[in-house]
Amino acid sequence: MSILWLKDRLQNAYGELISEQIWRGYETERPVTLRVNLLKTDTKSVMEELFRCGIETERVDWYDSALTVKNVREESLVSTDIYRNGQIYLQSLSSMLPPLYLEPCADENILDMTAAPGGKTTQMSALSYGRAFITACERDAFRAERLRFNIEKQGAPRVTVLKTDALKLDDYFQFDKILLDAPCSGSGTLNLKRSVKISEKLVDNSVVLQKNLLIKALKLLKKGGTLVYSTCSVLPCENEKVIEFALERGQAELVPLQPFASLPCICGKEGTICVRPNELFEGFFVAKLKKL
Repeated sequence: MSILWLKDRLQNAYGELISEQIWRGYETERPVTLRVNLLKTDTKSVMEELFRCGIETERVDWYDSALTVKNVREESLVSTDIYRNGQIYLQSLSSMLPPLYLEPCADENILDMTAAPGGKTTQMSALSYGRAFITACERDAFRAERLRFNIEKQGAPRVTVLKTDALKLDDYFQFDKILLDAPCSGSGTLNLKRSVKISEKLVDNSVVLQKNLLIKALKLLKKGGTLVYSTCSVLPCENEKVIEFALERGQAELVPLQPFASLPCICGKEGTICVRPNELFEGFFVAKLKKL
């Protein structure tokens, strides 16, 4: 299937230079990255244990719990005891951003609207030292079981899994904070060396779902509460345009985000973050809203 239409969309959105950089990012094989599970261990201990296994790692400067693996692939990590014990979680650096910007705290009621497989759910639990109350929704039965498995393996307490579509949650529920890592086209995570599954129809369908989920999220969010919206897309129609749609409804205001120094950001809507895919990061978008 030809994806030249995607190249045209990227060029129309960002110009030739940035679109070419994004395309080169699609051709890059990134190193394995992982998150240390602070509910069970600490970063220094993990680095030492991996070194004893012959695995070299390097700290990520903007997140003490994140490590880049320098000399092996996933297969070597999943055979280690610390992986089997849930002391580490294999996760892309870009996908660690939304929980960091949400800033989960103890005793807050937090909703993860599309939670499976659980990387961000368990990260939020770790960031709150296991003291936030997290409701994690997943409508697909198989993915919900995978979510439960990872939550148990990571030892994340105070997490309730609901096998349901977040769109069907009763508006009676009210949350202090909501993470909406929305289903998307995946235009930020493409790998041109592998099978590519993306289409214009998928993009269009994703936008409809993203808007519906965002409207629902604002209904479920307490006044003054915080919503972080994210996608693994670099297309403005799934990102900035969806946020603008929400702001136009007059229910929320944008909370400006400051990107970490090493993030390869694309210039977009001021106050939001769009990460360009490169040799270390997948393409990703993050925005933060406060309910009025």
